[in-house]
Amino acid sequence: MPVPIPRYIGNDPQTKPFAGAVRAQVHDHFQRQGLSWKAGDQAVTKTVIMLTLFLAPLVVLLATAPPVWMAILLYFAMGVGMAGVGMGVMHDALHGATSNHKWVNDLLGGTMYLLGSDAYTWKLQHNGAHHTHTNVDEVDQDIDPPDVLRFSEHAPLWKVHKLQHVYAFFFYGLLTLVKLGNDFFSLEKARRNHDPRKGAYNYPMAFVAMVGVKAAHLIMFIGLPLWLTPLLWWQVLLGFVLMHFTCGVILGTVFQLAHVVEGTAQPLPDANGIIPTEWAVHELLTTADFAPDHRFITWYTGGLNYQIEHHLFPYISHVHYPAIAPIVQRVAAEYGLPYNVKPTTRSAIRSHVRRLHDLGHGVQG
Repeated sequence: MPVPIPRYIGNDPQTKPFAGAVRAQVHDHFQRQGLSWKAGDQAVTKTVIMLTLFLAPLVVLLATAPPVWMAILLYFAMGVGMAGVGMGVMHDALHGATSNHKWVNDLLGGTMYLLGSDAYTWKLQHNGAHHTHTNVDEVDQDIDPPDVLRFSEHAPLWKVHKLQHVYAFFFYGLLTLVKLGNDFFSLEKARRNHDPRKGAYNYPMAFVAMVGVKAAHLIMFIGLPLWLTPLLWWQVLLGFVLMHFTCGVILGTVFQLAHVVEGTAQPLPDANGIIPTEWAVHELLTTADFAPDHRFITWYTGGLNYQIEHHLFPYISHVHYPAIAPIVQRVAAEYGLPYNVKPTTRSAIRSHVRRLHDLGHGVQG
């Protein structure tokens, strides 16, 4: 039986005006500064750097036929660049936040195909389910991992979960590898559940295109090294897995530091499908920032360390999050609302590990 889609209806007169107030003050900031909400020239620089970090090691690998130890390092560098492309280039673009021109957002969002993944199913899962119903069990797929992990306090509790704070990061490393195949299941699920009000969508053609994207990814990162370098087949496969594993650990960790840490709520809708808070308040309660003063972390993660700002304003480029974060924090305080921020990446990881431990032992948040 499908889970009903929650509705957010707040009845607290003190917090009800928060959404309007924070939007007004953030929009006023841009108007006073004469700024666009989008990324501007900064997106060009970051795109070039991230794509170079991702693809230049592949070019070196194919052109120089390095020894095995150097090839492994090159695949590791590709993984770091792969994660950087996903966070710093693709993510904003698929939210329409990079440019005022749709074709630019589509082009940069298409870098997801270089990662072997699919933009359409990503938008359904991430832009739709996760951003709208953050930390809601059985609706937000980001807290609905394979059964060996327990991210939700409402999910079944198994004995193996007692050790998940130890082994979770290994499974994060499988994130993009698993997605290579899971995209097909996500596309089929989207076809079955398609809302006709959203217009026609050619699912057979999307399936063919998805096969082509996956094949091109495998040819680029497995086929060409097998053909053009003296590496043995198992060495190439090891490098390919290392690339994806490195990317997966980075992405999986960054994603979870925003929502599966101490202080983030996991509310459930009532029998009528209602969550009794305004949607913007719900986002504050379920989301956390981390390392807001670390410029490199902000740059490399594409502002994903400012998840509160991103969830409230996904149409604003991440390059503006450091400027609007104090506004959001101040307005939240004015309305007596929490603003969950971990001061460093290390403290956020520790909080995540403690939360994993508690979830694995059935401790309620």
